[in-house]
Amino acid sequence: MLYPRETRTREVKDLSGIWRFKVDRESKGYEQRWFEKPLEDAILMPVPASYNDITQDESIRDHIGDVWYERTFYIPEGWKDKRIVLRVGSATHHARVFLNGEEIAQNKGGFLPFEVEINKFAQIGCENRLTIVVNNILDWSCLPPGFIREYNDPMHPEGYKTQEYLFDFFNYSGIHRPVLLYTTSKTYIEDIKVETKIDGKKGIVCFKVNVSGEKKDESQIAVALYDKNGRQIAKVEGSEGMIEVEDAIFWDPSNPYLYKLNVTLIHDGKIADEYYLPVGIRIVEVKDKRLYLNGKPVYLKGLAKHEDSDIRGKGYDPVIAMKDFNLLKWIGANSFRTSHYPYAEEILNLADEYGFLVIDEAPAVGMNFFNKNEKVFTLERINQKTLEHHLEVIRQLIARDKNHPSVIMWSVANEAATYEDGAYEYFKTVIDEVRKLDPTRPVTLVESSFPDETKVGSLVDVICVNRYYSWYSDPGRLDLIEFQLEKELKRWFELYQKPVIITEYGADTIAGFHSSPPMMFSEEYQCEMLKRYHRVFDRLDFVIGEHIWNFADFATKQEVRRIMGNRKGIFTRQRQPKMAAFLLKERWQNSEHKKLEE
Repeated sequence: MLYPRETRTREVKDLSGIWRFKVDRESKGYEQRWFEKPLEDAILMPVPASYNDITQDESIRDHIGDVWYERTFYIPEGWKDKRIVLRVGSATHHARVFLNGEEIAQNKGGFLPFEVEINKFAQIGCENRLTIVVNNILDWSCLPPGFIREYNDPMHPEGYKTQEYLFDFFNYSGIHRPVLLYTTSKTYIEDIKVETKIDGKKGIVCFKVNVSGEKKDESQIAVALYDKNGRQIAKVEGSEGMIEVEDAIFWDPSNPYLYKLNVTLIHDGKIADEYYLPVGIRIVEVKDKRLYLNGKPVYLKGLAKHEDSDIRGKGYDPVIAMKDFNLLKWIGANSFRTSHYPYAEEILNLADEYGFLVIDEAPAVGMNFFNKNEKVFTLERINQKTLEHHLEVIRQLIARDKNHPSVIMWSVANEAATYEDGAYEYFKTVIDEVRKLDPTRPVTLVESSFPDETKVGSLVDVICVNRYYSWYSDPGRLDLIEFQLEKELKRWFELYQKPVIITEYGADTIAGFHSSPPMMFSEEYQCEMLKRYHRVFDRLDFVIGEHIWNFADFATKQEVRRIMGNRKGIFTRQRQPKMAAFLLKERWQNSEHKKLEE
């Protein structure tokens, strides 16, 4: 799936902005056919954004079910001979799309784009009415999964229900990423797949171009590679081939050099379609105890993140995105994980340009009751239907992100109940699919299980572990961290002989709370916890990365253990640093720290 770009033959129209919005409180919108005419009694709502925090109405924030979005737009006369595509960056978690009263698309899954050709439904040169119905209900077939709890007791009104889920972030909903119209010719470049190799100082760019349309067999393809200065390096013809770059500049965090691959579709001697793709020449390998980028060992320094900010919720905002990348640069990070779902394509575009290494994660989170007496891998919960959806999400994720040099690893899930008997076959199927679709990147699954109980440690290339010693276990006991952590990490390596990344560790910290000696929730406690973890990492040569939880404070559902959300951020939700940010900045930018500078 190609990201919409403007070229000599393609145009893009952004439908982001203020839409009309209505909550379907009684679930009667379809029955009453709201899609057939303009929404009545609608309010205004920004897109992209979560709708939950925009108004002062808590019933909108906590609504379970459908909400309706609507806007009008014009298609210019100049597009009448073009193929016109509507693309929704994401709608969380289910969507049905209507154009001028006719249903044109449905989608399940809240973190990846979907698109539909609209020529048969659109009116050229006239006003068009677009309606998108978004539903936030999660069941066991969804990623992430959830379930509706219905109350039948004297202390709750009749019909009272809640959306339950087992993941620790707020279930924001809405149209979270840009809604775009874009054009191509009727015969067009459908997809481009790029894989890069390195041979000494030579870079090799392998490409495969897919073309669709009535005249695809009568068209020719020209592929050219350009350097950053616009100098053409090579030009070849054909839908599949290889371009060699002598003395290539390899993409890495210190110099994220991007070449430009330009693909041109020619019919009857004229340019029919054109698309360009940024290309970073790099290879990723896992060997023995190390992770290698371009043949050199690399140590991951960074944080797990969330798409989360004040008011916008999970809505993509370029202002927040730029601030986050600037903070990552400032603190000395070289990597992050897209916990716990695929992020907006615009984020990965920035990661390519800024040189960040990304663990790209599927939205398989909340597959664990953290209670061994309550199973999730059962016929009634995580079952064949869930697996089929998981596989489809993996296919869509890799189709979208396969060409990003920043993406160095796929993560198929976070903190699943991998100690259950059903986990092995489930995740073997998922991981086998990843390897079939992309053999060029390592695969992982982020564990909360312990090394002797997981069923899936043998399936992955890198062991990723989330652990909170002195927080969720032995709370307040900083003195136990090094003993417990080192013992566990050594056991992981002893059993599986694979490198280890600690993908989550940290402490809830209220900015401005101080305590000496350190006490839980103080900034001093967060710093002292991190120092003790780091001493263990530095002693173990098979530890290849550290990702703190979390980059910034973020919203969660309301519960006693969460004080206005999860406060484990190194930065506040408003992106202001806590004391720990300065501790990390000193550690990650310390050139004398040999392990981190490999």
